[in-house]
Amino acid sequence: MRISRLYTPDKLNVGQQLELDNDNAHYVRTVLRLKKNQAITLFNGAGGEHLCTISEVSRKRVAVSIDKIIDRNVESPLQVTLGLGISRGDRMDWAVQKSVELGVNQITPLLTERCVVKFKAEKKQQKLQHWKNIVQHATEQSNRTILPELNEIDGLEEWISTQKGLKIFLDPYAQKSLVNLKPENLHVTLLTGPEGGFSDSERQLAIASGFVPVRLGNRILRTETASLAALSAVQILWGDFA
Repeated sequence: MRISRLYTPDKLNVGQQLELDNDNAHYVRTVLRLKKNQAITLFNGAGGEHLCTISEVSRKRVAVSIDKIIDRNVESPLQVTLGLGISRGDRMDWAVQKSVELGVNQITPLLTERCVVKFKAEKKQQKLQHWKNIVQHATEQSNRTILPELNEIDGLEEWISTQKGLKIFLDPYAQKSLVNLKPENLHVTLLTGPEGGFSDSERQLAIASGFVPVRLGNRILRTETASLAALSAVQILWGDFA
């Protein structure tokens, strides 16, 4: 029988008794409907996971005893950093979720010239937390044990100046394809634009910062398709899809 697994930010040690936070307790009690003495797996995003036994389920608290460490690693050898131009609504949610499933290690939502989403200060943190929740749940679902990092919303110019590895930005008008390139130290940085793509000045800025324009075939892909196609392609070429 499949054992449910949940992310927790807590430190995990064998022999420890741990009370779950309110969200996880509600999920265990109300959604999973687990009972005392049933098994559950916890992970804290630092690698590996812990097999636990539920020791208490009540309206006030859910507690587990941590029985043993499971040393399991499903991470790709390829380190992928993604700069994701912010798109509207479900498109952005979809891109974040599927990027985690495809093995991304770090995501930064980017504000670009053609970004149609505008944030007020109070809404920015709400949206960031929403995406962090998506990252967490996608990590749980995909059986990953390392929690990808979701960075603060950033501007394109500030972000590109700090990136390393093989730096690629997706451009339907580029001449090069991924097969013409090779990553440095198995680290790839991907830059994808919002619905309207990059402006000419943003293209030049990226090139001046060492990013290589790359096309994905002869068709123009929607923003949420382009990022996922690129992640799949780099995992096939240099990661663990081979």
